[in-house]
Amino acid sequence: MKVAIITETFLPSTDGIVTRLCESIKWLRKEGHEVLIIAPDLGVNEFEGAQVEGVSPRSFFLYKDKPFAYPSRKVKVKLDQFAPDIVHVVNPAFLGLSGIYYARKRKDPLIASYHTNVPKYADYYKVPFVKPLLWWYFRMLHNKADLNLCTSKTVKDELNEKKFKNVHLWTRGVAVERFGPEKHSVNMRKYLTNQQQNKRLLLYVGRLAAEKEIEKIRCVLDEHEQYALAIVGDGPHRAALEEHFKGTNTTFTGFMHGEELASVYASSDVFVFPSTTETLGLVILEAMASGLPIVAAKSGPTVEQIKDGETGLLYDPNVENSLVETMIKLEDVKLRTRLAENAYQIGQSYGWAEPSRQLLSIYQKILA
Repeated sequence: MKVAIITETFLPSTDGIVTRLCESIKWLRKEGHEVLIIAPDLGVNEFEGAQVEGVSPRSFFLYKDKPFAYPSRKVKVKLDQFAPDIVHVVNPAFLGLSGIYYARKRKDPLIASYHTNVPKYADYYKVPFVKPLLWWYFRMLHNKADLNLCTSKTVKDELNEKKFKNVHLWTRGVAVERFGPEKHSVNMRKYLTNQQQNKRLLLYVGRLAAEKEIEKIRCVLDEHEQYALAIVGDGPHRAALEEHFKGTNTTFTGFMHGEELASVYASSDVFVFPSTTETLGLVILEAMASGLPIVAAKSGPTVEQIKDGETGLLYDPNVENSLVETMIKLEDVKLRTRLAENAYQIGQSYGWAEPSRQLLSIYQKILA
């Protein structure tokens, strides 16, 4: 099968979308399928034997540090040359608009996948009045596809409510062979704790943006001196966060990948996830597979991944001090150990083969 994937983000960018895409493409290539990737041109020309065709990127005023490729006729040229059996447009917004337009014009079978709840971000960027327009725009794009994918049941329900058509759940996965407690490193822990490795190390991994609500973790550091915090990732909100956490034992590492990232997870004590705007939160599953207890803000996607009191603890993001009070529960060593062991067992039960197999079966279903 020849699959054309048109995506708003790809390597060397780092986020859950890129991780899922890379694992899916690896699996498809191993199964003998041809893949063409059309993405913003960030210097990557090939991945796992698949050609990456770049479209010149430009900045976007709300996300100035993240390059986006805008609608381009190059998409038509590359689709005509490749002649795909199916087109998969990932998170259509700018470049994806071209993918949908030319795929429909060519009468290619078309899949679209929804990964980012952009309308929810409008509140954090102080433009809430544009939410109806955003929902209209993304619904218009997705409803031109033969089938739409999303990554959590909560989002699926919301998209159905917003009149998106033919929405299916794309199951989650994690690179279980990469993550695990055995990746613990004394040197990594020293680095992450500013040489105070006896402190309890809280970890956040992800893009540093306003909608992630990372600032909320400071209340734990202010209440309890025994904590250190490592913030792993980068993004437009980094400077503001560095200012916000000034005077605390917080380490900003920038993006980390592969074995280094696995060591970060395994060398920490608690994974903290304050965001309520995610469509899934893939880093939660990575932390679980590493054997970390999770403390997360209660939201639809976190409830789907975390069993409160079994694999992690959920706090109410709308109640003051709920995060601090929830963290206090982890003073109980037995509870912390039990949560970590359960999280590890659940996390390690997921792999990327099943979501990739599911994706191929969906492609085949549309072709049939």
